[in-house]
Amino acid sequence: MLFLLGVAIGLVGILVPVMPGTLLILAVVAGWSAVVNEPRGWAVLGFVAVLIALSTVVKYAVPGRHLRNAGVPTSSILLGAVLGIVGFFVVPVIGLPLGFVLGIYLAEHRRVGHTRARGTTVTALKAVGLSLLIELTAGLIAASALFVGAITT
Repeated sequence: MLFLLGVAIGLVGILVPVMPGTLLILAVVAGWSAVVNEPRGWAVLGFVAVLIALSTVVKYAVPGRHLRNAGVPTSSILLGAVLGIVGFFVVPVIGLPLGFVLGIYLAEHRRVGHTRARGTTVTALKAVGLSLLIELTAGLIAASALFVGAITT
């Protein structure tokens, strides 16, 4: 039961970026697999590890492509990433997405002016939401895999 609580904390970590939620979920599943020490437990761990690795790639690739298709250049995305990292340390909980969106707005404001920068900023907000949705979906699938593995062992 404690393992399911750990996964629930990981899911909260995805929604409130204070801790790496998917990595916490992976660690909890690895701990559960070690305690159970049965082939089914290791299969669940393998599934969750592949799922989280794949979702990590997808959560950056898909929104990044969405931004590039909207005409946001890589330099604006990089500035958004840098300000997102700074924001993570300056403003707890919401600093990462706030810094990312602010960075894109500032870069685009300088590049194309206020009016067009608003549009790319909205696109950046959608990209952040899409990234969060991808990671949350992977976390929920991982939690479901652990639950199914736990009740069948």
